[in-house]
Amino acid sequence: MSNRREFLSLATTLATTLAGTLTAGLLSPPAQAQPATATTTATATPVAGTPAVGPFALPPLPYADTALAPVISAQTVGFHYHKHHQGYVDTVNRLTAGTAMAAQPLETVIRTTTSDPAQAALFNAAAQVWNHSFYWNSLRPDGGGTPPLALKTRLDSAFGSVDACRKALLAAATAQFGSGWVWLVADGDQLRVIRTPNAETPLTQGLKPLLTLDVWEHAYYLDYQNRRADYAAAVIDRLLNWEFALSQLG
Repeated sequence: MSNRREFLSLATTLATTLAGTLTAGLLSPPAQAQPATATTTATATPVAGTPAVGPFALPPLPYADTALAPVISAQTVGFHYHKHHQGYVDTVNRLTAGTAMAAQPLETVIRTTTSDPAQAALFNAAAQVWNHSFYWNSLRPDGGGTPPLALKTRLDSAFGSVDACRKALLAAATAQFGSGWVWLVADGDQLRVIRTPNAETPLTQGLKPLLTLDVWEHAYYLDYQNRRADYAAAVIDRLLNWEFALSQLG
């Protein structure tokens, strides 16, 4: 009997305690959510393809995307300018962020990094920004034709005729193995046609660029596929900005 009384007393005590706990839980207000601290606040992830913010900017095109058609389509200009050219600008901003280079003119960045293997990525991106900007200015709608008299005289002296200069530009464009650039440059008082591979530029060779032709595949493949010679011939005959070349002679 003693054991039975102890059991009943224990059971009564447990029941009373459980009932009190349940009642308190039902009547108590829910716990309030704690505000997030600064260390746990989520940050937005940058959208892929967003241009990098920095001191170097993509220069505006001197004409509409459609202006060079049908020689160079708006689609090619769109990809070439808004994707490739912009991509080089973004890379320069990323690689110079927090360095003294960020406050330097683009030409200074190019000349400073040209012979430094440790800075090859920055040189390539910076030179490609400059080369592309020069390329867009080397073209214009309804270009080609006869150069201004002052430039024509110089071309006749250097090449024998304007047509011979055109042929030299075309030969250089088709002869360049792989990616690169074709340039009309002033070498002192002499005008010459040269080729540079990849991102190389006359700026680092003591030469004065007057015109350039981009022979990287992204410059022409959507319109001409593997027919680089057709692209080069069309640009030389119909888009070259001889007035710009004359302005660079100074």
